[in-house]
Amino acid sequence: MARALLGALIVRRDGRDLLAARITETEAYLGIDDPACHSFRGRRTPRNEVMWGRAGHLYVYFTYGMHHCANVVTRLAGVPEAVLLRGALAVAGEEAITARRGGRTGGTLLAGPARLCQGLGLDLRHNGLDVTAAGDLFLASDGLAVEAGEVRVSSRVGVAYAGEAASWPLRFALAPGARR
Repeated sequence: MARALLGALIVRRDGRDLLAARITETEAYLGIDDPACHSFRGRRTPRNEVMWGRAGHLYVYFTYGMHHCANVVTRLAGVPEAVLLRGALAVAGEEAITARRGGRTGGTLLAGPARLCQGLGLDLRHNGLDVTAAGDLFLASDGLAVEAGEVRVSSRVGVAYAGEAASWPLRFALAPGARR
């Protein structure tokens, strides 16, 4: 699912603003057998409870006392796996997204999971939302088909504590020059 989400749109209606961003980078977290995953060894807490639910729901958590990160739950209920949304490109509502990012502009506007959440205004209020259903926050496709040659695969970042699992090739990104 981490690779399949590349090129998809995450769309948010926020008051009068319609925000949309094309997902350009993701990272997979493989549940109870993945030392980098919040549900490693069956850990089930109020924070990660959404991961234990059905696929298609947003798992948002707060980290480092200052940032939100958003994941899409990817498996059946009881199988706590998710894909972290690591980066995106604004395709609609760029002015509002830029304002949420403190006026920052350019290619790094939504580069990184915290920037993506800040730019789209995602926080703990969105934890548990079904992003497969019509509503104020959803995933969509505009028909862009991402070809295998347009995807870079690498190890995950920021999970050195996970030992060998940090090097697993579970980070996916649209290659520079890929159609967007």
